[in-house]
Amino acid sequence: MMKIILGSDHFGFDLKEVIKEHLQSKGIVVVDIGVYDKNPVDYPDIAVALAERVASGEFERGILICGTGIGMAIVANKVPGVRAAVCHDVYSAERARKSNDAQIMTMGGVIVGPELAKKLVDVWLESEFQGGRSLPKVEKIKMIDAKYRGMAK
Repeated sequence: MMKIILGSDHFGFDLKEVIKEHLQSKGIVVVDIGVYDKNPVDYPDIAVALAERVASGEFERGILICGTGIGMAIVANKVPGVRAAVCHDVYSAERARKSNDAQIMTMGGVIVGPELAKKLVDVWLESEFQGGRSLPKVEKIKMIDAKYRGMAK
């Protein structure tokens, strides 16, 4: 059974609730790490908490939602071992998995409407890393990640 970790800031709260219901309707176990209301929060707190749990292997995939999806992606990608991608269209959602093996998708709650967001999540979840010509590129990403791991002060 698939298990997804899901998080948002206050700008992504409404869309997070839509995605949570959508995933649960498909029989997917959803672990919601917040936020649980529209009170302002700092998105880095949510993004790093989710990314660490994906990087640890506790979750295979995660979804983060803020106003644009960009801030969440930037923060999640700071966690060693994580590949997070902003997905605002079907093609990017598919390629995030097939070409980049992204374990985390991010979306903008003020950019993507609920029906499109559900479609993006479905495409992203149905897509698997294809390897092939993408494999050496993803391996290079992992090597860069390993090179800089532990260098931040």
